[in-house]
Amino acid sequence: MRDTLIIGARIIDPASGHDAVGDCLLRGGTIADFGAGLGRPEGAAIVEGADCVLCPGLVDVRASLGEPGFEYRETIGSAALAASAGGITTIAVLPDNAPPTDDPALVRALAGAGEASGRITIAPYGAATRGCRGESIAEYGLLRAAGAIAFSDGARAIGPAGLMRRALSYARGFGAMIVQHPEEPSLAAGGAATSGARATLMGLPGIPVCAEAMMVARDIMLVELTGGAVHFAHVSTGAALALIRAAKARGLAVSCDTAPPYFDLNETAIGDFRSYAKLSPPLRTEDDRLAVVAALADGTIDAIASDHQPRDADDKRLPFAEAAPGGAGLATLLAITLAQVQSGALGLNAALSLLTDRPARRFGLEAGRIAKGKPADLCLFAPDRSWRIEAGRLPGKAQNTPFDGRAVEGVVVGTWKAGVRVFG
Repeated sequence: MRDTLIIGARIIDPASGHDAVGDCLLRGGTIADFGAGLGRPEGAAIVEGADCVLCPGLVDVRASLGEPGFEYRETIGSAALAASAGGITTIAVLPDNAPPTDDPALVRALAGAGEASGRITIAPYGAATRGCRGESIAEYGLLRAAGAIAFSDGARAIGPAGLMRRALSYARGFGAMIVQHPEEPSLAAGGAATSGARATLMGLPGIPVCAEAMMVARDIMLVELTGGAVHFAHVSTGAALALIRAAKARGLAVSCDTAPPYFDLNETAIGDFRSYAKLSPPLRTEDDRLAVVAALADGTIDAIASDHQPRDADDKRLPFAEAAPGGAGLATLLAITLAQVQSGALGLNAALSLLTDRPARRFGLEAGRIAKGKPADLCLFAPDRSWRIEAGRLPGKAQNTPFDGRAVEGVVVGTWKAGVRVFG
């Protein structure tokens, strides 16, 4: 493999606090050296990094990839292409495929498919319950030994309290955590938008905001009871974040992520029944959006995930209440996050930390760092270069973006996986 030297970039490693203009030498799939004055190694390919930021490859801790079972929506290959275009090199993949990832062989197959793509590392979730049906606990020991990073039922909440108690206790024995979709199922059933004036005006069945906070409150109590660990996915309300903030202050093993729609959009984005903006959880009020922004800034939120949920046209081209929820998020993850930097709500280092080292540390992944000897998984982006998000022109197969038409700044100009340039 030919050496690569990226020159003159602003190198940011949030994990160590390194932030300085310099060069980065990639050799044999790893980072050989970085900093000022590296010279010009003979035979190295030179990549110009002036006016760009070089950071670790992004670590996305929540995405569905369609395969196996829903290849008409997305495949691992098409998702890997979209991820590379978005600067993502590691993806934690949800288990609610067909078949669900409740068998060790499926965990190994997903990880192997990521390696075979040459573009991404796939870190599979194991199913928290058999078939993700919410009835009985899956085989955590075997799944963990096969490489499952945590246990979840994906977009379905683990509803029964007794089942969640057993899941937390069982996962604790294997040093793992439960990743919960925090939505009380009986309150959310049949809902299409956040309860309130807008849903009423549009005649849509509503999901009360308290459905999220109720599940968060219950599971925090179960963490106290069991000594287990829970991670709440795509948290979207101020009430739930206040509970998580208080639980962390008490030292409980509680963490959470959110996704770009919940800090960049509010419920007005559903417009005149705009099904691309139908998500799960649904878009919230402006007050909740601001609460998510505040929780990003104060450290309550541990990661920003793409929450990539590929859908095809037939999934979305339906009456709003009947359309499938979900949005494509791989190619837009970085740019929408950088909008919070441009607004002054987040510093650049803090924003990149939420996309790299913090999620990697929380999930025990060997990723999210720029350090000598570490894998050369890197993202080079031009923070001030603008572009427009357009459904139908995104990389990959899934085009169901809630950000269609959004002007953004931050263009990925290069992505490296194990020292190989896979984008740009």
